[in-house]
Amino acid sequence: MEGVKEYTLSNITAVIRFILMGFSDSRELETLCGVTFLLTYMLILVSNFLTITLITLDLKLQSPMYFFLKNLSLLDIFLVSVTIPNFFVNSLTHNNSISILGCACQVLFMASFGAGEVFVLTVMSYDRYVAVCCPLYYDTIMNSVTCMLMMGVSWSTALLLGVMYTAAIFSMTFCGSNVIPQIFCDVPSLLRISCSESFAVIYTSLGIGLFLGMLCFICIVISYFYIFSTVLKIPTTKGQSKAFATCLPHLIVFTVFIATACFAYLKSPSNTTSIIDRFFSVLYTVLSPALNPVIYSLRNADVHSALKRLLQNFYLRDSFHIMLQSV
Repeated sequence: MEGVKEYTLSNITAVIRFILMGFSDSRELETLCGVTFLLTYMLILVSNFLTITLITLDLKLQSPMYFFLKNLSLLDIFLVSVTIPNFFVNSLTHNNSISILGCACQVLFMASFGAGEVFVLTVMSYDRYVAVCCPLYYDTIMNSVTCMLMMGVSWSTALLLGVMYTAAIFSMTFCGSNVIPQIFCDVPSLLRISCSESFAVIYTSLGIGLFLGMLCFICIVISYFYIFSTVLKIPTTKGQSKAFATCLPHLIVFTVFIATACFAYLKSPSNTTSIIDRFFSVLYTVLSPALNPVIYSLRNADVHSALKRLLQNFYLRDSFHIMLQSV
């Protein structure tokens, strides 16, 4: 079998490569799935890069909320780029083999960018709490230094967690079957094919990750408890609607990301997976990055105005060049 090496001294079959099953044994269906995910990937890149461009270039979008949104869009691009391009190449070449190093990179980046999304969403909930509950002190509390510090801590903690998580998993020995019943290297499948007797290191890493995740979840719940309490005290319906409009997109994004991740990983372990299971296992890496720009921009007048100004600038610039050429 490909990716397996025999060690006669220890009588153990050690895995040196893994085989990703993909969605189907049918080459035509596998290619169709690859093309579909590639088109989705391209739409995600365009929408998120557009969000980053608008926030970077437009002076009216230089607020903490849009600064955090730009970081979230960047994480979305990184997260979806871990699995989809590799799956597309595999679906065209029909070569689903991946090295241990490649598998470790996938686990590292998935863990880091996934944790980064949770941390950034937690910071964004605090930003909305300050904006709604302490509006007079918003500029003082959410100054540029504080925002940069929050993002620095979020990115560095996520990277540290990903490194620790990956080191713990690949410190184990893999033996027996080298088939991973997913389109990317996921942790549950790796744990099932591990023949290590001690799981203390991986359980410690999982415990730290779960603790940080629960801490972020509690912080978001507390933030929105105070936000909703404050909003309901606003005397006018128009004021309540405006306050809810600034908070609900973030709450929807967080709910979608957590719900899809829980559906993918908080289920009973099984040695076999269906196409539906494989689809939902990758859904949380695709759905949230695809919906974030839509949810944040669909009814956002500031973003719409920024897009109009950007298009007008391009139109005026092109008109100016055409006029110079004609002269």
